[in-house]
Amino acid sequence: MQAYILGDHGHVEITGDATAIRRARERGAKLWLDLRERSAEAVELLEHAFGIHPLVIEDLWLDTSSPKLDRFERYLYVVIHGVRAAGPRKLDLVELDLILGDDFVITQHHDSRSVQALKDDLDRSLALLRRGPAWLGHALIDRVIDRYLPIIADFDDEIDRIEAEVIERAGTRVGRDLVPVIFALKRSSQKLSRIVGHQLEILRRLSDGEVERIPGEAIPYFRDVFDHFARVTERAESYDDVVNNTLAAYLSVQSNRMNETVKTLTLMSTFMLPLSFIASLYGMNFRAMPETQWEHGYLYVLTLMATVALSIVFFFRRKGWL
Repeated sequence: MQAYILGDHGHVEITGDATAIRRARERGAKLWLDLRERSAEAVELLEHAFGIHPLVIEDLWLDTSSPKLDRFERYLYVVIHGVRAAGPRKLDLVELDLILGDDFVITQHHDSRSVQALKDDLDRSLALLRRGPAWLGHALIDRVIDRYLPIIADFDDEIDRIEAEVIERAGTRVGRDLVPVIFALKRSSQKLSRIVGHQLEILRRLSDGEVERIPGEAIPYFRDVFDHFARVTERAESYDDVVNNTLAAYLSVQSNRMNETVKTLTLMSTFMLPLSFIASLYGMNFRAMPETQWEHGYLYVLTLMATVALSIVFFFRRKGWL
């Protein structure tokens, strides 16, 4: 764990010592405590120095499947999910737990670039903390939401590319690898859509003045985050339908191409059937067959087969099958 403690004269103390954090709490200093791995020391500090409920302490280190907002008498507990992705086909969710009190902010995360970015910009972070925990909480949530935007753009580009490849490659030998790609996109879109609806509701509650710990002057900033995420939610909730339609298009194109193949094979079979009949008829070994004694019988059979073949081709062209 690591704490950023604001002194009375504007200086900043950065420490991981539990005793120093406890003393800062006793004198009412504003601080930001960032937790990482669970430890008995961290649990004891949260429970006794900050007065955090044991159930909240338990939830801090658990992976919560959906966002949440719980209001307590002395603090606000918020769970927000960000995204971490190597690409649209592999989407991972990153949980950020926030506890906003009167004079402290507690964060817990496993891998959040948003928190690290604010740590790197320490001067801005501490300026926000001086204004109040809600301002620092807004900055953290805003950075988490901003990371959705490039993911949404990547989703749009990937879906457009897959749709174009479906038209060109579905039903061909090189199009077989499209199915795993489509299903990978489907898994990512389902994971995204499960989160965004709940998270949008959390942001709405933070932005409409419902939560007493969000000061009135901070509400427009939370409303801006809500507006950004509303656009993300609108796009994300459409991806399930788009990916399903892409899969349906793949199966449809594949079926059409298979039908064309079957049609071609059927025409070839129909074309060869009468020729095979003629060849098999004159291939019989009966001595009494008069045609086998003709001097020009071979030429006659070839002419007959050519006439039948040309008649079939002419018939198929009249029907528009060739």
